[in-house]
Amino acid sequence: MEWAALVTWVITALFGFTMLVIWFRHGGLQGSSAKIPPRLVLTHFALAASGLVLWLIYVATDTDALAWIAFIVLLPVALLGWTMFFGWARRKVAAAAAPAAASPGHAGTEPRFPFPVVVVHGLFAVTTVVLVLLTAIGVGD
Repeated sequence: MEWAALVTWVITALFGFTMLVIWFRHGGLQGSSAKIPPRLVLTHFALAASGLVLWLIYVATDTDALAWIAFIVLLPVALLGWTMFFGWARRKVAAAAAPAAASPGHAGTEPRFPFPVVVVHGLFAVTTVVLVLLTAIGVGD
């Protein structure tokens, strides 16, 4: 189970990194371009990356406490992720409803995220949280 969690976590990270690159390329750190505050994005990224490192150490050492710490780190990551997702979805719907009012230069960075990338990132993220929890409670030992 720990290896499945590692694989899903890495896939989640790859799709998340794709969005992070898009975010940076289109002015994500500039307040006028980013509708989601940069501190939210960067905190989500930093915590997720830290959790992944903890999970890698857990897989290498099989120290149960690390599995629980990684899971606890994932909780704020998931909360921040949901917060960003709902903000992104709300802006995506608003942009689709009024395309003439929003020009691409003022739409912000987040609407540029490809829908499939956001969805796959989210699905793998939820799967990762579940697998990490199952591993931490000892399912599959």
